[in-house]
Amino acid sequence: MLTLAFIGLIGGLITGVSPCVLPMLPIIFFAGTTGSAERVRRDWRPVRIIAGIVVSFSVFTLTGSVILSALGLPDDFLRWVGLIVLAVVGLGLIVPALGHLIERPFYRLPKLNRQDSGAFVLGLGLGTLYVPCAGPVLAAITVAGATGHIGWRTVVLTVSFAIGAALPLLIFASAGSRIAQRVKAYRDRARGFRIAGGVVMLVLAVALAFNITDLIQRSLPSYTSGLEQKVAENKTVQGALAPAIGNASTELAKCTPGAAALAECGTAPAIQGTQQWFNSKPVTLPELKGKVVLIDFWAYSCINCQRATPHLLAWDKAYRGLGLEIIGIHSPEFAFEKDAGNLAAAIRSAGIRYPVAQDNNLATWTAYRNQYWPAKYLIDANGVVRSIKFGEGSYGQTENQIRELLTQAHPGLKLPAPVDGTVKAEVAGQDLTPETYLGYSRSENFKGTGSLAPRQTATAFGLNAYQPNDTYSLGGRWIVGTQNVTSTAGSQARLNYNAAKVYHVLSGHGSVTISSAGQPDRTITVNGTPNAYQLVDSSMVQRDTLTLTYSPGVSAYTFSFG
Repeated sequence: MLTLAFIGLIGGLITGVSPCVLPMLPIIFFAGTTGSAERVRRDWRPVRIIAGIVVSFSVFTLTGSVILSALGLPDDFLRWVGLIVLAVVGLGLIVPALGHLIERPFYRLPKLNRQDSGAFVLGLGLGTLYVPCAGPVLAAITVAGATGHIGWRTVVLTVSFAIGAALPLLIFASAGSRIAQRVKAYRDRARGFRIAGGVVMLVLAVALAFNITDLIQRSLPSYTSGLEQKVAENKTVQGALAPAIGNASTELAKCTPGAAALAECGTAPAIQGTQQWFNSKPVTLPELKGKVVLIDFWAYSCINCQRATPHLLAWDKAYRGLGLEIIGIHSPEFAFEKDAGNLAAAIRSAGIRYPVAQDNNLATWTAYRNQYWPAKYLIDANGVVRSIKFGEGSYGQTENQIRELLTQAHPGLKLPAPVDGTVKAEVAGQDLTPETYLGYSRSENFKGTGSLAPRQTATAFGLNAYQPNDTYSLGGRWIVGTQNVTSTAGSQARLNYNAAKVYHVLSGHGSVTISSAGQPDRTITVNGTPNAYQLVDSSMVQRDTLTLTYSPGVSAYTFSFG
């Protein structure tokens, strides 16, 4: 537990001095000017403000989605509550009468004066606005919160991270409080100091509401990225942050993902927490003893998974009668992939005949400590995991391992010629553009003007005249969501890519016009539930830039490449 707490604390400290917390610093600095004007011998107000931030950040990071869902509230409700608290406190600093009115409810609290309770409540509000950079520690916390598997390890990690990230804020809060105490001795200066603090809070509330602070943060160098990289690559940290949720076998770590040689990595975890089965009744691994089993984690809109599916179909056709059982575990990336009807249609469209289990809550995903789409776990006839493969590629190697395990299970078995060569050849040895997500939650490759923070109203963006390699920008006005962006009038996107094929996951009703230098414009029609539309189909990998123009009402999720 001490190691986990130390890792959380270090991760939080690095985050606490990173550019992403800069908007909080002036707020925290002037927070000490609120409350009573009486001078006290020892001012605990900064500590109470920071304690409120730690409590609200920890609670809402882990359980915010569950609370909002249970109450039927929108995802951005807590953020707007924090902005309102910040604006009201700022107005209270500018208008003393309003400040006393704000403090009045705390007068009636037993054994607590207004300074005690008001500071903590202010911290609770500020905690909803505190959005630190998503390093490896915060990523592990977020995954645990999203999947609902919150144990003592996650709580320790979350609280220690929050404390580490808040310590630099405590320094600023203490400095502001000391200055405020000195200034309060001079009545004329004290009023000016309070008004300045109120103006700063109001300005920052507006800046946060309209995501103006994002532009400032992006323009600053990421001076903590080197430290974050060292933390992420540290073996001790990797072990502590491994998603060993539930009853996941730690022996899976004995398998080196992608290794050509078979290993012995412990008994395969059970298939658990599924909602529905397709092409089969529910299947358990014990009843498949004597067969070689290939567990395939996939999501139907993931283009990497779609490219891998033909290989799975070929193996299923060639080896099912010889003792191979392929089981697809559909673990959704996006909310729309949780719909059983959409999944059933995707299974039919792909021609999948082997059993597929719906893993909407990522129960089996976490049991296998998986983190990738697609991912393959090869299990021998005795129920032992012998090989792990993340991502695309190495299909010939995987088939050789299947054949080896079939021969071990059934000595003397006559196998047909390898079938992988009959499947459409994969693109090998090419540095392809990685899969690119357009929604707020995973928009790492966005390089353009405008804020990708989710809002209910349209946000203005600007296309780059020159688009950096392997990035995209948006133009016009878009409605930004957590998992997608939705077009309005004049919406555009510009994509720089390196690939032979480009796919775009889209939904809604409308059209997208594709423009590329030296090529005639082409328009595709979007009609219905999310699906992958092919934008480019070339015989060779090339570096190029596309400009896309969307009619209103089209939702865009990802770009994928092959």
